[in-house]
Amino acid sequence: MGLNRRSLRYTALCLLLCTLTLFGSVGHASALSREAFNEKYSGTAEHLKTLPMQVGSIGGEWRVIGLSRGELLDDAEKTEYYNTVCEYVKAVGSDKLHRRKSTENSRVILALASIGKTADDVEGYDLLAPLSDYDYVSAQGLNGVIWALIALDSHNYPIPENNSGENQVTRENLISAIIDNQCPDGGWSMNGDVSDPDMTGMALQALAPYRFYGEEVRSAVDRAVNRLAAMQNESAGFNPESCAQVITALCALGINCETDERFVSGGVSLWDTVMKFSVPNGFEHESGAGYNQMATEQVFYAMTAFKRLKNNQKFLYDMTDIKNLAVYDVDGDRYLTINDATYLQRFLAEFDSPLSTSQKKLADLNENGQVDIGDVTLLQKLLAQ
Repeated sequence: MGLNRRSLRYTALCLLLCTLTLFGSVGHASALSREAFNEKYSGTAEHLKTLPMQVGSIGGEWRVIGLSRGELLDDAEKTEYYNTVCEYVKAVGSDKLHRRKSTENSRVILALASIGKTADDVEGYDLLAPLSDYDYVSAQGLNGVIWALIALDSHNYPIPENNSGENQVTRENLISAIIDNQCPDGGWSMNGDVSDPDMTGMALQALAPYRFYGEEVRSAVDRAVNRLAAMQNESAGFNPESCAQVITALCALGINCETDERFVSGGVSLWDTVMKFSVPNGFEHESGAGYNQMATEQVFYAMTAFKRLKNNQKFLYDMTDIKNLAVYDVDGDRYLTINDATYLQRFLAEFDSPLSTSQKKLADLNENGQVDIGDVTLLQKLLAQ
């Protein structure tokens, strides 16, 4: 016996309600969340663009990186920032932008890469040179090591020869230093044996590009991700800067913190936590304290990292997608030549020793997690351009 019109309407209504129960409420919340996210992102960007260009850990490079990687700086603004850096470097009068803090160099290197500028010749100064001195880099502790690796990898920079001492920086010793300082609980800390979300997030940002090319790195990354998930579930929530570092790290690993159940605690995502600190023009550091420049900049570049992840773009600090900045110097002679392709072919034919972890990361042009003949083909095409 067929269904009458009333039965059909009832059946359709039931199906609609089931669909809304399973998908509709989640989809509606996500749509509202996306709308709120995009509105906040645009409003924060609008405010940040009104600030003057300067060099500094607050109001300087992190702002430029977030805006530039969000494709929100025009050529005139990029030129204005570059000229500001040039004047700053001339005033310092040294390739070391700070006597003790190597992160000053690392931060400027990253910002320059984000606007399509290399850092090996800024008013005659090579800002990469100080990062070749392991004693200088490590004098700032784990923070210095982490950001040196991130800065060097931003443009696949060959590491200059260290002429000031015997302790040469290599990607291997930077990676090893980070892993050696991993806390027993799986994360990282500025001091002590109990990890904190900020340092854990930053360490993961540095190690993320190497996770496919060595079991030691892969294991360290897995332990740290599990630790971050546990931290979120154990606490009432991070401050916005902590959230920013964790979100940026997860983006580096290709993890969507909005949908990965490990990072949604009690129905609250990391972005839900961040938005609790939203104030006009940006974010506050703690509830009720009002607008905070550092919190605003860190959250904003995390938002940029997240947008890039959702758009299937390269990670925030991987600047090899910027024209004229991609470098694939596999053999380490500081030049991109046919010898690099030959080097890979000999490796694949098992004529030579295995590639190091850093060489594998550098040689994986097709980013499929291994070095194969496809990488050789891409390198040959690049050389032919």
